[in-house]
Amino acid sequence: MGLPHRSLRFASAIVLTATLLGGAADSLTTLAAFEPAESCVPEETFAAPVRDPAEPILVRYLSRRFLIATAATEQMVEAAFRAAREVGLDPFVVLAVISVESRFNPIAESVMGAKGLMQIIPKFHQAKLAARGGEAAIWDPEANIAIGARILQEYVYRTGTLEAGLQFYNGAFADGSAQYAQKVLAERGRLLAALGG
Repeated sequence: MGLPHRSLRFASAIVLTATLLGGAADSLTTLAAFEPAESCVPEETFAAPVRDPAEPILVRYLSRRFLIATAATEQMVEAAFRAAREVGLDPFVVLAVISVESRFNPIAESVMGAKGLMQIIPKFHQAKLAARGGEAAIWDPEANIAIGARILQEYVYRTGTLEAGLQFYNGAFADGSAQYAQKVLAERGRLLAALGG
């Protein structure tokens, strides 16, 4: 007593499908067996970022001038150079802004509510702070410098010149004498002079 011809084709199709699926599963397991164990894969190594030769000289100069521990000064100088590179600013301008705004005091706070090394007013830059983890980031020296450099770069772009951007950063855009910008640029000149001395 045999199966009707139609049932035999159906049963053959089921057996063939099961065989193919089983073979596919076996090949996946076989491939997984040949994948290297994670402990055997060497960790990726990245070259250390190239430091500007001016950094150690500036660290010594600023550490002495503002009476800051060398390690803390080194962290701030590195952060300023990194932030300046990321946004396309002169790192000496970023350091000059920090000198003028906070004298390298990471917990500086003004009566206007400006906070940290670059004296950022949180209520005007909520989105930038949120991207760095919230308002508490304002007290982190690296985050403060990165955010401040980004703000300054945007103001320079918006106003068209470094001088006008600095004035805007200080909230003194209407000051025709550009006293704030002159103060920052004079500080930048002192930092450059420190390299020669």
